[in-house]
Amino acid sequence: MKALTIRNLKKVYANGLVAVKGIDLDVEEGDFFALLGPNGAGKSTLISIVSSLVNASSGDVRIFDADLKRDKQLAKSYLGLVPQEVNFNQFETTRNIVMNQAGYYGLSRKEAVKRTEHCLKLMHLWEHRDTVSRRLSGGMKRRVMIARAMVHQPKLLILDEPTAGVDIEIRRSMWETMKQVNEQGTTIILTTHYLEEAESLCRNIAIINQGEIVENTAMQSLLSRLNEEHFVCDVKQSLTTISKIPGYKIELLNAMQLSISVPKAQGLNPLFKGLSEQQIEVLSLKNGSNRLEQLFLGLIDADKNKLSIN
Repeated sequence: MKALTIRNLKKVYANGLVAVKGIDLDVEEGDFFALLGPNGAGKSTLISIVSSLVNASSGDVRIFDADLKRDKQLAKSYLGLVPQEVNFNQFETTRNIVMNQAGYYGLSRKEAVKRTEHCLKLMHLWEHRDTVSRRLSGGMKRRVMIARAMVHQPKLLILDEPTAGVDIEIRRSMWETMKQVNEQGTTIILTTHYLEEAESLCRNIAIINQGEIVENTAMQSLLSRLNEEHFVCDVKQSLTTISKIPGYKIELLNAMQLSISVPKAQGLNPLFKGLSEQQIEVLSLKNGSNRLEQLFLGLIDADKNKLSIN
């Protein structure tokens, strides 16, 4: 079954802005799906339509077996949304914020207490259950919003920039939690500007630009198109120059670091052989840029060029 089905979805605002231009999109049940795009691409409008915050100009949206137009309440019951902005009462305790959300979805008090405890423990917030939320850190507030969105056990969870502004330790902890939630059967749609996050978590991806889907494929299929990868090498000795190695683009970043572009067909063995012949000893090798970021920027640039030609 499809968790989300979108057909010919359009949104034109009163000022004439066309934010969404006839989008078709499917997300399979159980998927961990990335929805990416630059600022102003139409992501927020699309999510707002799916979550009933904005009315579409035309087109159809179905969440599992519920049509958003004909059975809005059922469709909304399937959905949990974590918005970009913190939007709960900052003078309520953590527990009350989640409990109140359970009430909005008609859970009995007994079930709401049980589900609230489960969600707060899942998000490592149980020890802060009686803390007034304005005293929480930014990362904790983000986790409160995720707990709140999950309390009614939604079948589809939309995470709109869930780790924006949180430190790397909390971000990685949230990644692990979201993997666990997905493994338990919840379909997740993630929007993020941290492209390594999408690459690490998501199995399928759609990229939206100028209100249109410009790419919709499996993550690994997209990454397999990358013909060249970029690495940074730390070397043992101080360098002032380096000789060319056929097939590779090599630059000195500083006396102790090299930037190297490696064609996928070429591999790394000839590179290391060429460096050894120059008596250069490599201490470490790391990705110079995120693979998905390279592809993302390439697709957006190609779409811009297509628009300018047309």
